[in-house]
Amino acid sequence: MTTSPLVFITGASSGIGQALAASFYDAGYRLALVARRTAEIESWANGRQLSADRYRIYSADVAQTDSIVAAGAACIAQQGLPDVVIANAGISVGIDTAERSDLDVLAQTFATNNVGLAATFHPFVKAMVERGSGRLVGIGSVAAIRGLPGHGAYCASKAGVVAYCESLRGELHNSGVKVVTLCPGYIDTPLTQGNRYGMPFLMKAEDFAAQALRAIEAGTSYRVIPWQMGVVAKIMRMLPNAVLDRAVQGRERKKRSGEA
Repeated sequence: MTTSPLVFITGASSGIGQALAASFYDAGYRLALVARRTAEIESWANGRQLSADRYRIYSADVAQTDSIVAAGAACIAQQGLPDVVIANAGISVGIDTAERSDLDVLAQTFATNNVGLAATFHPFVKAMVERGSGRLVGIGSVAAIRGLPGHGAYCASKAGVVAYCESLRGELHNSGVKVVTLCPGYIDTPLTQGNRYGMPFLMKAEDFAAQALRAIEAGTSYRVIPWQMGVVAKIMRMLPNAVLDRAVQGRERKKRSGEA
């Protein structure tokens, strides 16, 4: 009997992670769902009446390396080696480098968005290479393209995601393991709902997840979703610094930690 494929998703308690879980489940996958807030995953799974034999929930904090590595090991032991691993968990908080406390916010952002991503992949890389197949998926952002005022931590961390996944893709070339980098534009999730600025081409999380599923299964190396933001990203990448600096003057900044 053929076992249905397995996807391992971090940050599965809400937003993009939850939408990806729904999309993959509907496509016939078994789910390994990871988050700190496991009760919220259980509530969601019960609400959708997921089949109990098609999902498991793992408690982990991706910012704590041993925690997420242990969750990966538990997944392999309980469900087997995943076909797809999606490092989706991430945080987005505004910073002001003049404020000492924001240096800690910067460190926490990198611990979650960068070290946490690598730690999510770690338990699976060797086994996937030995098997000769798999998908390692890093969730970046169009914020990786250019730095924006007040967004230094998030922009830098997501630029790091893109560069790290590109490096890993080269390392795993010809191994059968595909590294997929997805860069969402503005997606309607709890992460973006507090933003104080316009969000062009705002996309529903379930629509993003449907497109992401297709890109992941195809082994696409890099994709901006939605495509309109991909066009914007290319234009932003080409803008001279002086033009970009003028364009972002006066733009509302992302809320700092604790800011109402």
